[in-house]
Amino acid sequence: MASNEQNNTLRRLVIRVGRGSLIFSTTDDQGKVVVEHYPVNSSITMAANLREALHSSNILNGQYLRTLVMVESPVLMVPTDMFQEKEKTELYFHAFTKKGQQAIMHTVLSDLNSVALFPIDRDLLAVINDNMSQPSIVAAMAPVWHHLLQRSYTSTHQKLYGYFHNRSLEVFSFSKNRFKFYNSYTVNNSSNALYYLLSVWKQLGFEADHDELHLVGDLPDDEALIDEARQFVKRVFCINPSGEFNRAPVTQIAGIPYDLMTLYVKGR
Repeated sequence: MASNEQNNTLRRLVIRVGRGSLIFSTTDDQGKVVVEHYPVNSSITMAANLREALHSSNILNGQYLRTLVMVESPVLMVPTDMFQEKEKTELYFHAFTKKGQQAIMHTVLSDLNSVALFPIDRDLLAVINDNMSQPSIVAAMAPVWHHLLQRSYTSTHQKLYGYFHNRSLEVFSFSKNRFKFYNSYTVNNSSNALYYLLSVWKQLGFEADHDELHLVGDLPDDEALIDEARQFVKRVFCINPSGEFNRAPVTQIAGIPYDLMTLYVKGR
């Protein structure tokens, strides 16, 4: 009886809301990650897609004690000592143009002394709150930031990270448990991506022969990008999730984003 109660307590639904995508996932009774890529109808809102998924998704029809919603949207990073929750909406829209009816959420990154502010559509938020058990809403990048911060301690070389997903490139670097740099860019090809990476590299004053560039995710034309990058930076690495996570079964699931893999392997 105690064992069953423990299994139920650990059962969690994870919903990843991307730009034009919905991924539902959970773990089964044996601890195996089960993933469903929901076919999003682009002619209706994401809130309407989620409402329809509630009637058709096998995973959403399960029983859960809690729900984690990972949101892929533009992030404004704020130092913890400057964060005031009552001011977060005004602060976010001071930096980003408002698009439709958006609520501003925040994820506290205590190990990085930062708070990530990000938007979610209000109708989508209402569907989540009305239908999901104990929902927690976080920035989709949070597991990646936490994990790569720990990875940055593996050598004394300064490291610049580039995470590619859904035609976006997140570029960041850490220094003394803080973000030294963070920004995101829209990228369409390897040349476009390399321009942003090298611009940040130069801005941070990194050394071509000593410091490191680490790339992960859905790289555009990965071989060409790595070859081009090595013309300017000696130490360029492409992170292979299967090797990095000791061939964890979740890394073998087709189409699963690196941030979702990292969540299941490293937690958060």
